[in-house]
This record gives sequence, structure tokens and C-alpha cells, in this order.
Amino acid sequence: MKGRAMGLAGEREIDMEGRAIGAPGLRRGACPTLAAPMATGDGLLVRLRPAGGALTPSQLNMLAASATAYGNGVLEISARGSLQVRGLRPETVGRLATDVDAAGILVPAGPPIELSPLHGIDPGEIGSAAAIEARLRDELKIALSSPLLAPKLSIIVDGGGRFGLSGLSADIRVAALDEGRWLVAINGDAKTAKPVCIGSADDAARAVGQLLAMLMEIGKNSRTRDIGPLALRDVFPAMEAHFATGPHSEMPRPGLHQLSDHSTVLGLRPRFGQMKANDLSRFLGETERLGAAQIRLAPGRQFFVTGCSTEEAKALQTAAKRYGFSSDPNDPSANIAACAGAGACASGFYETRMRAQHLLRHSPVLFDGSLTFHLSGCSKGCAHPRPALALTGMASGYGIVLSGYAGDSPDATIAGGEIDFAIEKLARLVGKNKSADESAAACLTRLGPQTIVKALKQE
Repeated sequence: MKGRAMGLAGEREIDMEGRAIGAPGLRRGACPTLAAPMATGDGLLVRLRPAGGALTPSQLNMLAASATAYGNGVLEISARGSLQVRGLRPETVGRLATDVDAAGILVPAGPPIELSPLHGIDPGEIGSAAAIEARLRDELKIALSSPLLAPKLSIIVDGGGRFGLSGLSADIRVAALDEGRWLVAINGDAKTAKPVCIGSADDAARAVGQLLAMLMEIGKNSRTRDIGPLALRDVFPAMEAHFATGPHSEMPRPGLHQLSDHSTVLGLRPRFGQMKANDLSRFLGETERLGAAQIRLAPGRQFFVTGCSTEEAKALQTAAKRYGFSSDPNDPSANIAACAGAGACASGFYETRMRAQHLLRHSPVLFDGSLTFHLSGCSKGCAHPRPALALTGMASGYGIVLSGYAGDSPDATIAGGEIDFAIEKLARLVGKNKSADESAAACLTRLGPQTIVKALKQE
């Protein structure tokens, strides 16, 4: 199967294409910010990553109100746990930025620094990730704000504990090894990243600064994978002696989680990562009534509610269902990445949410957790920048990419009125051929594209 790669509130004027005047146009693949929103089919999109990934319920409620007043009332949580506001207009981006400042939401400039959603409240945390983030922001402020850094540069600080970020890949990882010792590694997750430095918090901050300097020296848009081994050894001569890989912890999952100090947090996932502002506001009213402290954004298009007692968290869990938030860690909808789609985005050729519901109802055999479905209204592939089983909207119908990106040449094209039948054929093919101990993904890989496409085309 094939795959191909696709391609704060500062006062900045925005042109009619959603680009900051006097700044380079934001290309697809860059990170849309308040200073440089991205033009999409439903208007301008802004991505916000507050410091520490945390907001109070009142702050998030303000953003929901702003999304309604200045956008199209849709908010999203991205795959890596950032908040997105959709449907903005050139004249309303600055108003949203003013509201963000007025609410006391700190959105640092430069690449996001991602922390565990339970940082600072998890009794099992080895080191203070928030302290490391604050130190990096303070000591490396100029470097982190450099336009020479790649827009997608990713930095993780993992303090360990119940939930960590060991399964999340990053350009630069700073992970607590034990009290007072930190590992700095590059280009990968906790298992695959290459260690370059082990030492104190001072050593870790210095190493991150050196890596940023190397990236800027290589040239604009470079990533840590572009740093050559000789250059690495010159800067980090002791790196060959480092074999530690950092903490391997459970990735955040929806549901009720009791921590070792008997406090309870509630993880919730909006269906397909998307929330209507009115539903979110009503839910946040419940969280404030029950005394929740914070909403912590998390990878996997989810968020955690902190500060409630166990009984209060259970009451919120029940209320969440009414507003479209799932606390089921095995909810099959988590395996669908769906863009805004037709009706919400002018670029979309089909209603992705409706298609997703049909998939879930009629093809349960495909939802064993082994497959990710990317339902993309057009070939831009906004919702999922990684390989998946993609269903791409086209003027002539649908393109099916068995393993790749929405913009890839499709393995099969299906007429608009035939798509439901085609997906059901795919489900029957898997149901008929999958052995008892085989996943849906493994079954499709074994059958191969030729057999699959033939089955999709059969009358």
C-alpha cells in the first residue's frame, strides 16, 4: 500500500486571504496562530496552545462565546491537544485576540511546548514539567521566537506520572529520569528518539538551546532529523554514552481516573474532536457549578477536567453525554478523523459527519482499533496529516486511499451514490476473510490493494 507526504495577540493586519500583512503567506502545513491564521473553506482558522495546555472553565467559556461571535461557533481539539477556532473573518481575528488577552490566557510565541495533561497534579510525576517549560520560555525566548524555526517544530516536556507523552513523537523531548535528572533526546517518541544529553535542569535547558541554534544554522524550516550525526557529536560529545529512553507511561485516555492521592480527573473526547460552542458553554456551566478547577487539553483530541471530587466527576461524566462528549476509552469514533466537511466548509464535497455515522453503524467489523479512517471533504487533508484509510471528496464522487493521504492518487474512485455500498463491501470483505486473531488492518494488508479494489467494484 502506498503513501506520500503532503505537502499572541500582536497587532497585525490581516489581508483578505487570511495572511498577516508584511509577513510571509502561511502555507498549508504551517501552524495557524492569531498572528497568522490559516485560510480554509469555512473562513480563517486559528490554533491556540495556552501555556501548560490548561484553561479555567471561565476562560474556555469565553473562547466559546468568542467563537460564536467572531467565527462560525465551532471549536476543535487537534490530534496533539491544541484548541482551534474556525470560521473567523479577517476583521474578527483581532477581536478574538483582544478577548484572549482580556481573559488572561497566555499563548506563548513560537512552537508549542507540550506537557502531560496531568502535570503538576499527578502525585507520581517525577519532575516538574511546568517548571522546565517556564525556564525554556524565559531563557530561550529569542530562539523560540525565531522565524528560522520550522512552523511544525515540536517540543515535549514529560515529567512522568500516570499519564505521560511517551508515545508522542517530537523533534525535541525533555523527559524526567529521576529526581533532578533530565534526558534530552531528538526526533522520535520515548522509544525511538536519540538521546543527546542527560543531566540537571540546567543541562537540559542548555541542550535545548544548543539544538535550536543548530536548527537555525541549518536553515529555515529544518527539523531535528536534518541534523547530521557528526554535527551532533561535535556539540554533544558524550551522547554515545546515553542509552536511557525516558519514562514509558500510559498515554491519556478518556474516562474517570483516580490518582494515587485519591483525587479524580475526568477525561472526555468531543466526537471527532469537534465541539459546538453552545454545547461547550452549557457543559462548562456544569463544570463551574461542580467546582472544577481546570480544563486540560490533551493529545488524542480530548481534554481532562480537574479539581472535582469523585462524586462530582461522576456527575460530570453523566452530564457530558448530553453535550456530545464521550468518556468511553474504547469509543470507536476515536478511530475517525473527520474534517468540517460540506455544510461547514466551502471546500468540502460531502458531509463528513454523516458519513462517519454511517460507517460506525454499518461497518463495526472495521472498528477494532487497528484502522484510522480519514474522512476528508476534499484533497487538502486538513483533519489528519498522517497515513490512514482515506475517503476523499471529489467533484465526481469519492476517492478511496487504502493507506496514505487524502491528496494521494486514489486506489479506487466511487460514484457519489455508491459510497455507502462500497464501504459495506469493504466491511463484508474483512468479515469474511479475517481470522480470529487478526486485526482489520492486518487483514486488509494481507489481502492487498488489488483484491480490495476488485471487491469494491463488484456488483
